[in-house]
Amino acid sequence: MVFFCRMDFSQGNLFGYIEDLQELTIIERPVRRSLKTPEEIERLTVDEELNDIERAVYLLSSGQDIQGTSVVANLPVLMRQNPAETLRRVLPKIREVLHVAGVEMQLTAAVSFLTVLQDESVSIHTYSHSFLHIILQNLEHRDAGVSNAWLETLLAVIEALPKETIRHEILNPLVSKAQISQTLQSRLVSCKIMGKLAYKFEAHIVKREILPLVKSLCQDVEYEVRTCMCRQLEHIAQGIGTELTKTVVLPELVELARDEGSSVRLAAFETLVNLLDMFDADDRSQTVLPLVKSFCEKSFKADESILVSLSFHLGKLCNGLYGIFTPEQHLRFLEFYKKLSTLGLQQENGHNDNQLQLQTLEQEKKYISVRKNCAYNFPAMIVFVDPKNFHLELYSIFFCLCHDPEVPVRYTMAISFYEVAKLLNSGVYTIHKELVTLLQDESLEVLDALVGHLPEILELMTTNGGENSGSESKLLSIPDLIPALTTAEQRAATSLKWRTHEKLLQKYACLPHIISSDQIYYRFLHRMLTIILTNNVLPVQKAAARTLCVYLRYNRKQEQRHEVIQKLIEQLGQGKSYWNRLRFLDTCEFIMELFSKSFFCKYFFLPVLELTHDPVANVRMKLCYLLPKVKSTLKIPSDKHLLQQLELCIRKLLCQEKDKDVLTIVKRTVLELDRMDISLDAEQLEKEKQQSEGRSTNVNDKIFEKKRRDNKTSSVLAKSMTLSVSGSSSGTSAGKEDKKSKLVRSQSFSTQALHPKYSNIDKCPNKSSATGYTSSVSGMGKSCMLSFTDDTFRTRSTGNSGNATFPSSSSLTTSRNSFNSADQKNNGNKESQSRKMSIKNRKSNS
Repeated sequence: MVFFCRMDFSQGNLFGYIEDLQELTIIERPVRRSLKTPEEIERLTVDEELNDIERAVYLLSSGQDIQGTSVVANLPVLMRQNPAETLRRVLPKIREVLHVAGVEMQLTAAVSFLTVLQDESVSIHTYSHSFLHIILQNLEHRDAGVSNAWLETLLAVIEALPKETIRHEILNPLVSKAQISQTLQSRLVSCKIMGKLAYKFEAHIVKREILPLVKSLCQDVEYEVRTCMCRQLEHIAQGIGTELTKTVVLPELVELARDEGSSVRLAAFETLVNLLDMFDADDRSQTVLPLVKSFCEKSFKADESILVSLSFHLGKLCNGLYGIFTPEQHLRFLEFYKKLSTLGLQQENGHNDNQLQLQTLEQEKKYISVRKNCAYNFPAMIVFVDPKNFHLELYSIFFCLCHDPEVPVRYTMAISFYEVAKLLNSGVYTIHKELVTLLQDESLEVLDALVGHLPEILELMTTNGGENSGSESKLLSIPDLIPALTTAEQRAATSLKWRTHEKLLQKYACLPHIISSDQIYYRFLHRMLTIILTNNVLPVQKAAARTLCVYLRYNRKQEQRHEVIQKLIEQLGQGKSYWNRLRFLDTCEFIMELFSKSFFCKYFFLPVLELTHDPVANVRMKLCYLLPKVKSTLKIPSDKHLLQQLELCIRKLLCQEKDKDVLTIVKRTVLELDRMDISLDAEQLEKEKQQSEGRSTNVNDKIFEKKRRDNKTSSVLAKSMTLSVSGSSSGTSAGKEDKKSKLVRSQSFSTQALHPKYSNIDKCPNKSSATGYTSSVSGMGKSCMLSFTDDTFRTRSTGNSGNATFPSSSSLTTSRNSFNSADQKNNGNKESQSRKMSIKNRKSNS
């Protein structure tokens, strides 16, 4: 909606408008200044006849910095297209330019060199010969960001280089680069390179050539170098093995843990925690545990810098040292965790404000991080105390963390809630209230984190819900669950975070396994229908539609089912808004996915086809896309009448559709429908088969009796004819079975009939042509049904009805020839004797 207001052109306001216009002019000035002058455009212009290599060389030689940076960024493409010329002409120019290049080009070059390595445009030998020296030259760039970018490229290159190349090009120069006389940046780079080299060489080479440098850097005069080298000790230990780690690395860590620099002590502590698995029980009890106890004691007194890291690693630390704890030490670490979990919340526990020092903003952020880390480690602490002792030892802390005033803490608890529920197993009923609390949390971030595993959480709580876990009382197992779920959905619906709302609706599809059908019907099902009708976000509407279909799927009360189906058809399928009718088609798609074919055909097939008359082209187009799925629900012959309706709708769309886009989709859909197979109803086929066999037998018997009375032939001829009839009957039955087996493919829309007609079906110019096309389109559908009926019910027919069940003369001849030669001789003798007797009788009579 646009609002119009009258402008006040009084003197005071006029000056205000002029000032606003002047501000706009000032804003636009830099835009004008940024435009290039003709001279600048001339300098930036390059001859179009130059190829890629020549253009790159020209721009690197005489172009501006931005053009040179563009060439460097395009280096991987040039290497893929023409590696030989790029290495010969372009790369030397890049090497020259990088000596005086700015930060942007340096960063671009580091990324491009790494991309060339990953693309494998050249062999590793060629890469090391051409690119490695450039990388090493730029490692000690004065800008720390550029130096780190080249270092990352070098570390990736080390992974692919052969050992000999690493030894000569990297390791040997590293001895001099790591000396105390070198720059700080050089020594820092040396620390990180040695951490990577420990993986590339055998332990004895590392011990002889790398560990002496490591010890030297661990004792460097600069705390930055000691910190950097301390963090690389983890990689070095994993490269040299357990024995050398115990004799070389552990003593260095112990010394660094007592360093005067807080960052060095922090690095030593984190490295010790990460290497716990490499130390045996003696090392843990005699060396690591005393250091950890010292860290914990100093963290609250004089070294708060380690507090955040300690809270983050506490769960891993407690479980790593679990086997060597005495009961007293076990209790001490548990109490330490409890203290960290409520750090900064003492004022809420009744302490006097005057007894506490004023907390700075930085301290408050640190305390929030500590409590967040405690929430992260809560599942590990359950393992530490044993789930059986959860209610006694940790439930109070769990309650505090779920009700923490800071969102990041509650968010972390919501993420770890599922892990907590799995660990508690049969004791999960103790945290029902906290689940309801988090569902009703005021922050949607917390709700979003909890909803991720909501179906699994509810399943655990209903199956392990203590005394009330039976199926008859599953509603009682989680008190206040339904109000909490409805409140959560309503809060998500009124927010602007539609993705959270969509996710929530998708997860609510699990409720039929959790609560009763009546509760779903009265509290959730109608709400889903309301969301479909009123919400403006398409993903949310689709999520609600699918969840509604799931609820309908598990509802066994016919009255409720029929009511919901009626509302879907009336309010969506026949709704006034085309948007609702589109959502009806989405809902029908979900119904075809979740329900049986017969259910869809019974309730939704015809309402869907009614939308072929929809006045909105988008609805008709969406229907056309859905028609192949609609046809796949049909079974022949029980759904023949629905197939006829489908064919009729297609013919109407082809002949009456005026929208060219819809007509194009209709034609494409016709071809797709033609390629589809229709399912056969096995039970119905068997019934019709039995009926047809019964009719065929009765007809044959009657005709045979009639022929016996009318035809007075010899006994031999009658006998042979009887055999022929029985043989032809069995042949006819076998032929019918063969035809039935071939009637799987639906040929309702014959491709051969459609193709030559497509040029004339756009607008159906006259009635005769439309009728002709209709008959050609529907010919296959009719032939499918008629041939199916005929092959099922009729016998082989000839020119007259009297001979319907008798084979032709050729079949009689075939049946006669089927006798063996001996029978023919015997029959011949008998016939000659009979003829002789008849001649004698005639003579005597005469």
